[in-house]
Amino acid sequence: MGKPSAATVVGLRERKKAQTRRMMIDAAVDLCLAQGYENTTVEQIAGAVEISPRTFSRYFPSKEAVFIAVIDDLAEEITAELEGQPPDLGPMESLRAAHVSVLTRVAERRPVAGLTAERIVLILQIVSSCDDLRHAAMEYRSPAAMAALAEHMGVAPDDKRLELAVALFSTTIVRACTDVAASDPDVPLGPTFVTERLERALSDLAQFTAELRLV
Repeated sequence: MGKPSAATVVGLRERKKAQTRRMMIDAAVDLCLAQGYENTTVEQIAGAVEISPRTFSRYFPSKEAVFIAVIDDLAEEITAELEGQPPDLGPMESLRAAHVSVLTRVAERRPVAGLTAERIVLILQIVSSCDDLRHAAMEYRSPAAMAALAEHMGVAPDDKRLELAVALFSTTIVRACTDVAASDPDVPLGPTFVTERLERALSDLAQFTAELRLV
């Protein structure tokens, strides 16, 4: 039997890295649910998947980054949806439509890379329990999604209107979901919950905006 090709070796290595990365995310989620975000350490996460803290740092620069990685998975799908939105939609409506489309696919258990209804439930529970993670989620920006939305809006990537739209949307969805998740443990969390809370919060935001009296 001949030696595997360089491409095969690289492919196997990348799959192994992706598997390790996924195991680290799963371990972090499990540990945080069991003992809380603040009580979970990088050393514990690394130990759960039998790697060293130094190896952990090659994948994630911090504990917080492990949870942001899950948002990365969502952002990749959102970016693809943004690229297909009708050109006459405004930025907020485009973001709403893209998120609802992805969340609907997850709820219906159609293929969405790295995302399941169960994973969304876990992340909601953890993010809602920690102010630092809530803030990180609101401040999160996917370069690819920002570029796609900028192109959709016909503005430069550093346009203030682009940042305003994303900041409003990010704050709205995080506040609408995590505050409820933290205050009512009996609420059935998941992609459908996120969609319903997002729609309700955006409706309130639209009403507030309509009531502005601009001089």
